Amino acid sequence: MENLINYFETIPTLHRSIILVGGITFFWLLEGILPLYTFNYKKWKHAAPNLFFTLTTIIVNFALAFLLLKTADWVQLNNFGIINWLPEMPLALYVFLGVFFLDFFGAYLAHFVEHKVRVLWKVHLVHHTDHKVDTTTANRHHPLESIIRFAFTLFGVFIVGTPIAIVMLYQSLSLIATQFTHANIKLPRKVDNALSYFLVSPDMHKVHHHYVLPYTDSNYGNIFSVWDRLLGTFMKLDRDKLIYGVDVFPDEAENSSITNLLKQPFQKYRNPTIGNPKE
Repeated sequence: MENLINYFETIPTLHRSIILVGGITFFWLLEGILPLYTFNYKKWKHAAPNLFFTLTTIIVNFALAFLLLKTADWVQLNNFGIINWLPEMPLALYVFLGVFFLDFFGAYLAHFVEHKVRVLWKVHLVHHTDHKVDTTTANRHHPLESIIRFAFTLFGVFIVGTPIAIVMLYQSLSLIATQFTHANIKLPRKVDNALSYFLVSPDMHKVHHHYVLPYTDSNYGNIFSVWDRLLGTFMKLDRDKLIYGVDVFPDEAENSSITNLLKQPFQKYRNPTIGNPKE
């Protein structure tokens, strides 16, 4: 465990890039072997806006990374935060709790608030307007949302008290988790269901991408599913009944345009009608 922490404390940017690109590549290939849906689409064309927003997310996080480092160094120096106020514990448990609580503040809480605050919801809609959810959808976030998400993660680092090694480990696990749960893959139902009792599974998260309420406002978690189960936001829906997209922005062509997606948070809602994107 000490070696793992030492590695993530100084993880090279190249290695973080390999995790990002390697994850997308792995799940992209797996989608061809174990597809959940057989989408009638040109995969690279669909991926273009999603990869564009992945790039803007990287830029935002890279530009603000110094804030994470400063905050993580401060909490460690001042012994501040939840995991530092607890009784002394084994390093493995300390690391697990750091990741566990960061997942709440940086992922679950951020996601929940984005759905409940109208102005933030309009920014988050860019993520929901993908009609063909696959692994490239994972980081389809408007640049404004990337800033919002970063702010919640920074708040989490401060409250939880995580040193930079745990922050880097959390971000790496979070990235792989979101690529996995958005991937257009089909696990055996029993395996997916068993996994969802502790970790967010593909079927569990895709309920969140169903185009109408109340399913859209459920299953906010990213790594750990227990937050949804504990806080009453967990829902199930048979994967055969899923329809991706969101009813207030139903036009798939507009939702595939980078220019339109950049303007989407500032546009008025459209008529709530949508076809079945799996056809």
